[in-house]
Amino acid sequence: MKHLVAKIHPDDNVLVALTDLPIGTPVTWEGTTVTTTDKIPAKHKLALQFLAPGDPVHMYGVLVGTAREAIGVGGLLTTSNIKHATDSYDEHHQRRADWTAPDVTKWQERTFMGFHRADGSVGTANYWLVIPLVFCENRNIQVLEEALVNDLGYARRKSYQPQTQELISLMQAGKSVEEILATDLHSAENGHHKPKLFPNVDGIRFLSHEGGCGGIRQDAQTLCGLLAGYITHPNVAGATVLSLGCQNAQVSMLQDEINKRSPNFQKPLYILEQQKIGTEEALVSTALRQTFAGLMMANQATRQPAPLSKLCIGLECGGSDGFSGISANPAVGHVSDLLVALGGSVILAEFPELCGVEQELVDRSVDTATAERFSSLMKAYGDSAVAVGSGFDMNPSPGNIRDGLITDAMKSAGAARKGGSSPVVAVLDYPELVTKPGLNLLCTPGNDVESTTAEVGSGATVVLFTTGLGTPTGNPIAPVVKISSNTSLARRMPDIIDLNTGTVIDGEETIEQAGERILDYVIRVASGEEVAAVRHGQTDFIPWKRGVSL
Repeated sequence: MKHLVAKIHPDDNVLVALTDLPIGTPVTWEGTTVTTTDKIPAKHKLALQFLAPGDPVHMYGVLVGTAREAIGVGGLLTTSNIKHATDSYDEHHQRRADWTAPDVTKWQERTFMGFHRADGSVGTANYWLVIPLVFCENRNIQVLEEALVNDLGYARRKSYQPQTQELISLMQAGKSVEEILATDLHSAENGHHKPKLFPNVDGIRFLSHEGGCGGIRQDAQTLCGLLAGYITHPNVAGATVLSLGCQNAQVSMLQDEINKRSPNFQKPLYILEQQKIGTEEALVSTALRQTFAGLMMANQATRQPAPLSKLCIGLECGGSDGFSGISANPAVGHVSDLLVALGGSVILAEFPELCGVEQELVDRSVDTATAERFSSLMKAYGDSAVAVGSGFDMNPSPGNIRDGLITDAMKSAGAARKGGSSPVVAVLDYPELVTKPGLNLLCTPGNDVESTTAEVGSGATVVLFTTGLGTPTGNPIAPVVKISSNTSLARRMPDIIDLNTGTVIDGEETIEQAGERILDYVIRVASGEEVAAVRHGQTDFIPWKRGVSL
């Protein structure tokens, strides 16, 4: 049933508008009727009771702000009349009662078709990596990409060159600027792509970045840890690494990080150092030969059945809106609980977007050491942000605010719902590896690409990415499933959205039903079905330097 408003938690003192509400609109929730005194845009909040200056604002059952000025019943909440606020939390562990897992009988015998690795992990894809240890090698990486991608059948991006040619023809025909601007160009076409020479290899991924040399040594160590996470990842068959030779991120550092994550590492790995080899031609020719040989070996792998317990899912949100926390995020939270009950692993990251729900996560931790590590990392991150004149309260973007997320605590309380309700089994500091089944917390920024990059580096083989505003974000080696919080977005940007949970807002589906539909789709994706980001060749990769990034 379609409602005009929703109240998320019994203790909340605000309602969420599910559609645009003109001034004077009576709205009812569970027997209480209020009349709007302002125009309330969809996704924004209206006061359910009178709020005096300093009064708390509660959503999701937690404090998300305080009133700056008096707000009447039915009035619109804005950045002008409320400000960010959160409850303090007791870092001492007070473990909740045992978790009641959802019924997973219907999933118990389900499998996905994955790539089984020597270490017992199972990948959802089969990629070859080409990686620079330092940004000085980015040009050589680009040269290798130009040499390999098209001829081996891995070109994916659309070509808009025909439209450029059309514009040139118009100009040469004497058309004016105004006429050219008014011209509808022909739709871009994919063009003819060669068939893949190695059908069992999903692609070659080139992880260019801007690190490895200057900066503090901790940055180089962290970068090597992240790259090692990608090289040892279940979705990766092997890698070619280009090193200059003199940078901070030394080959020995990378090898140590690989051994830390995979003591019996057996994948093909080719490491070339330009300052030892000499000329560009010698470096690139050797890299081409070795990479081609590696692809021949990688192509020998085939998909085989694997239990769902072998899945590791990253939980991410970006371009969030006022519906994210009541449709897409809780639906993904149900997927999280289902997978945990099946023995799989999930990763909840974006620590700036856990601000205000710390007590819940402390109390969900399996033991005191886990709770204390979460508290320690959260406080250290928050303090470092304040030290440079920032803070978690500055996290919401202009798009977030425009679409109803007007404080960081409001955004965080909705974002945290991706993690479901299961116990927190481990807390990881970037770029540590997931080693335990269950819900893992990973310290990352809220920045979409930095966080997605980190989750995959820690072991996520599929990423569930919720969005209310729309974002094309993808990852080089893990499929990123884009889930819209509202039906309008799914209709407006169908080329980047894989699944729509606006059905929950529209009253057509429950959160649990949406979650089960998502898990069905995850199984298909883990078995090789392409998501939109893969079809578009969207392979975003941004390592996090341990400065302040929100």
